[in-house]
Amino acid sequence: MGYTKDQLLTRLQELQIEFSKYEHPVVLTVEAQAKHVGNVGAALSKNLFLKDKKQRFYIVSALADTKVDLKVLSQRLGLGKGGLRMAPEEALGEILQVPLGCVTPFALVNESASHVSLLLDQGFKSQQGCLFHPLSNDTSISLNTFSLDMFLKSIGRDPSYVDLEANPKVGKDQPPDLAALVPSDSIVLPEFAEGELPSKPSNENHAATDVKPKAVKAKAVKTPATAEKVKDKPSTEVLPSISFTDAGQFVEEILEKTSAIILSEIREDTVRQHGEQLGAVVSDTLRKRLSSELKNLAIMFKNTAYTEGFHAGTRH
Repeated sequence: MGYTKDQLLTRLQELQIEFSKYEHPVVLTVEAQAKHVGNVGAALSKNLFLKDKKQRFYIVSALADTKVDLKVLSQRLGLGKGGLRMAPEEALGEILQVPLGCVTPFALVNESASHVSLLLDQGFKSQQGCLFHPLSNDTSISLNTFSLDMFLKSIGRDPSYVDLEANPKVGKDQPPDLAALVPSDSIVLPEFAEGELPSKPSNENHAATDVKPKAVKAKAVKTPATAEKVKDKPSTEVLPSISFTDAGQFVEEILEKTSAIILSEIREDTVRQHGEQLGAVVSDTLRKRLSSELKNLAIMFKNTAYTEGFHAGTRH
């Protein structure tokens, strides 16, 4: 169990770290946060939780209007152009121990995040105060970099401030300028003891999310010889043909699948066999045949929302 908001705030008070606290409704984006605390005289921040191909994790904490190019940042870390991507959502719970929308430097207070690298925007230093969620996105706290540094040093971290908009050349005679900030150890989530995390949803709730949404496969074309077999046993390998960026399309996909199963079950022989119990039989069949598919649909829709939230943060 990681630190709670109240435990973190108590710790800040014990360290005599000055901060201002603002409570507000739960927010998932910088834009939503700005509606509640955008006028308190402190700078908004965006916080990205990233991973590289060797399962090393990073928090990039920046001013809301700082442009963060992941390809450039990846090169500056010595990881190549495609070395960084969004960390999967399950890593929030396993490593940072915070829910979605609550990534900030304060998550490093948890021991499970001891090997997560932190890159801070040097623009923070020019602000009188900066806003962060204290492990919960129903509250924001404002503090200056001196106070933030005090907290980080109290947990054994040496703050590293970086010009996140710089784009220095990297080559044979110009080594990556941020290579020293790459964690020395990789972190493997308990569910995946070996190799990379899966890139598409499975029947379990641990689908990975990259910076770019995965392309959705087209529905398979059934041949006459196999159509009946597929009808009786729906394949969980065929992914739906929608983009999951629209809630209406998401609902339509569910209704389409449900209608298809109902029509396939309400046959003349089925009506004769079950009579008044037909409704219960159809309901039971819907549960059995739709359960795994709806879980996959929900996971994909959730991950798309996660990715869209990331893009909203990097566009500033």
